[in-house]
Amino acid sequence: MSNQNKPEDMPILNLNLGNTSRFEASRFLDTPETTSAFLAEAMKEHDPEVMMQAIAEVAKAQGVNRLAQNAGVNRESLYKALKSGTHVRYDTVMRLMLAVGVELTVKPAPELRQAGLVV
Repeated sequence: MSNQNKPEDMPILNLNLGNTSRFEASRFLDTPETTSAFLAEAMKEHDPEVMMQAIAEVAKAQGVNRLAQNAGVNRESLYKALKSGTHVRYDTVMRLMLAVGVELTVKPAPELRQAGLVV
């Protein structure tokens, strides 16, 4: 006999989330490994806006001024790049990624092939 719970056996919870605060990933991005994992997960969404929001969380964690300086951009330009709906150039994204201490890598995406999105 299995000890695993089945979804149909689980009670339905009536949760009141009215007093919860917004989750801020920046509070947990305290190592290069967590930062890298966080950005990798954001990239899996294949959505540039999600990626830029993730980079904004990293900027908050590491300090916007420091990130701007490391990326070679002024603070106002960084805020503009991280603003929702902004189209950011590839070289800016690369500079930001390197400034936070991570690099982009390329690997096969079997989930896209299975979904019929690539040949």
